[in-house]
Amino acid sequence: MRLFDVHAHLTSPKFQGEVPAVLERAKEAGVTKIISNGLNRKDNEKVLALARESSLVRPALGLYPVDAVLPEMTEAGVDYPREDTQIEPAEAVVAWIAENASDAIAIGEIGLDHHWVPEQFWARQEQVFRSLVQVALELDKPIIIHTRKAEARCFEILVELGVKRVNWHCYSSRLKLARQIADYGHFLSIPSNVRRSETFTGMLRTLPRSQLLLETDCPYLAPVPGERSEPMHVRGTATFASELWGVPLEEAARTFEENFERLFREAP
Repeated sequence: MRLFDVHAHLTSPKFQGEVPAVLERAKEAGVTKIISNGLNRKDNEKVLALARESSLVRPALGLYPVDAVLPEMTEAGVDYPREDTQIEPAEAVVAWIAENASDAIAIGEIGLDHHWVPEQFWARQEQVFRSLVQVALELDKPIIIHTRKAEARCFEILVELGVKRVNWHCYSSRLKLARQIADYGHFLSIPSNVRRSETFTGMLRTLPRSQLLLETDCPYLAPVPGERSEPMHVRGTATFASELWGVPLEEAARTFEENFERLFREAP
């Protein structure tokens, strides 16, 4: 049985000095691949370095939707409360990603965020998103999506551009739209806090099993509120899926494994 985590942040300050132990616990839980997602150039560089150090880690290079417009927000006096941000023109980061993406398994995380980003910056955010999608298309890389309160618009753009190799990380909008996303051929990954989330449980219960993946978004979205999530927690999600589906854990894990191979074109 091979488990995986398609969306982790192993370069988060919350893991500082503990990554080797975190990876060892993941291995003990049956995890054979972890995709660590980058948020900006500085974070992407750390992700690449970590992937060079551990065969368990695969890098995804991205530009978080808030970081994509952070120069404009900062100039306008709009604050964003995250400690590991980097203020850099988006065009420079997009160019850097295009130059370094040959070593990446995916482009991500990228997308649209209308929760933290005021409406006056939405057009600029969309411009950057489109440029990153274009990089993924030109390099034939799958995309890992982050979107918040902009799911419908994000889907419209991806359909408009004909993008098929997509995973939606931590989708939290309407199930009706999630079904449309899955029917279009995109994947949606289920975080490890699924047992306490009606949305994620509903996705596991009702969406096509062929379009579902496992993630943690670690260090966030832990199974127990207030604790730190780790890649090892995907085993609990796979176990919960097997219970909901009424199948053995090995069968549920194999379903997720086959889905991973279809999207990323490599085994977990």
